[in-house]
Amino acid sequence: MSRSPFHRERHKAGRAAWLRACVLGANDGIVSTASLVMGVAAASASRPAVLLAGTAGLVAGALSMAAGEYVSVRSQADAEAADLDTERAELAADGTGELAELTTLYVRRGLDPWLAHEVAVELTRHDALGAHARDELGLHPAWTARPYQAAAVSAVSFAAGAALPLAVVVAAPAAQVSALVVPTTLLALGVLGAGAARLGGAPPMRGALRVVVWGAAAMLVTGLAGALVPMGV
Repeated sequence: MSRSPFHRERHKAGRAAWLRACVLGANDGIVSTASLVMGVAAASASRPAVLLAGTAGLVAGALSMAAGEYVSVRSQADAEAADLDTERAELAADGTGELAELTTLYVRRGLDPWLAHEVAVELTRHDALGAHARDELGLHPAWTARPYQAAAVSAVSFAAGAALPLAVVVAAPAAQVSALVVPTTLLALGVLGAGAARLGGAPPMRGALRVVVWGAAAMLVTGLAGALVPMGV
């Protein structure tokens, strides 16, 4: 069956910005809060103490993730804006030179010189800054930095991830908190890793395995630390 000329291919790269922030936030929320719960519970703390520590970790972690993502992505956005300003000034000062530069880029990508020149001329006529941003600087609207989006997605996904081990603390019998937090957390990490890998076009099993291994290691180390420093010390 022939493909319609209006068929739209569905690529994964456009999801990269928000998917990264979402997965990182949720993974951090699950792992850090579950590890915190394990550490405090291993120190023979009461359920209210474990719940208080986990809640404080949720709030502090969500705000920290939001601030960290905003600052990081804002710096990237500032760098992109500075590059565009530089390119805009160069276009105004030496349009002919910039056209030659664009032509050279297309020649290096395999076009014949005459065709590369024609393409550069047409793209410059249509949107000179856009052509240089895309082909010289590697900037694309779908991949540009969005600080507020990254901050919001990170905070919400962290809180959602952190809520899972806290729900186990609330629902589980006091003597079984640690025993139930571990498998619940590992299962959630596996689902998260597989889902993120599937959205990104990678093998789900590989994505699940890598987050489960790191999550298990984090909980083990934190639990051992809590056991070595009991309450009252």
